[in-house]
Amino acid sequence: MKWYQAKEQAAGEKRLYITWLIYKMLGRKAVRIVAVIVTFFAFLGAKEARRCSKKYLEIIGLKPSLYNKFRHFLEYSFSLVDNMEVFSGNYDTGRIIFNSGQDKIYFDEIISHGAFLIFSHLGNINVLRALVNKYNLPANIFIATEQSKIFNGFMKKIEINVPFTTYPVEKISIETSIEIKDKLARGELVFIAGDRTSKNSTNTEQKLFGQKVQFPAGTFRFAKLMECPVYFICALREGDNSKVYLKKFISDAPKSELADVMQKEFVSFLEKLTPLAPFQFFHFYDLFEN
Repeated sequence: MKWYQAKEQAAGEKRLYITWLIYKMLGRKAVRIVAVIVTFFAFLGAKEARRCSKKYLEIIGLKPSLYNKFRHFLEYSFSLVDNMEVFSGNYDTGRIIFNSGQDKIYFDEIISHGAFLIFSHLGNINVLRALVNKYNLPANIFIATEQSKIFNGFMKKIEINVPFTTYPVEKISIETSIEIKDKLARGELVFIAGDRTSKNSTNTEQKLFGQKVQFPAGTFRFAKLMECPVYFICALREGDNSKVYLKKFISDAPKSELADVMQKEFVSFLEKLTPLAPFQFFHFYDLFEN
């Protein structure tokens, strides 16, 4: 089973809206308590997701105990709580810290000149929306069509304007490429996931933790075509804070090999960061399916 075949119930529009109402009425602490209760019942009913969590934990060397599998689910629910603060404009950007001085330098480059940013489903990229809002940066994000419907429907219900322009990742046309290239030239930001395939994508086999994994080749070919600075980005939750990790893609490989080299470096970036927050690896399907 691939991720686009799985029903991601925890992130459905209704559940997001209910979480939002609880957050608005009772605040962050209350919604975290509710998240634990809701996650418990979701965990009981998600047999396939529990199996995938077990497999993942075994691969990275963690005991696939009932507690660890539940913790894996719970981390995802807590990321939704953070999202409520981000969407409401209440996420304190002082809680966003950079892993090192070099990461901060990269971020300053990004906000000064624009960039093509490749993220993953490790950690919570949504907290970066708070920084985008703070600096009033025009931003664009490619997401799956179904996710876009859920997100846009939710944002419409809560009557909040989003400073992001969304694009369906399955439908990147020549016209879309030209539009995005123009936006990048104007200093805008572009976000796209580098770790999830789509029904219509061309995939490349890579090794992640010694296991064969399919990664979307199109993401990296698209990045290469944009002929602009490319960065890998990840935000991991540490207590109440989020720590941002950035890596600038720099290579002297021939142009014909750039996309392949970029993809391999992205996989290495993901493999290096995952052990820092293993329960924030939000792939509740069989990523390592053979």
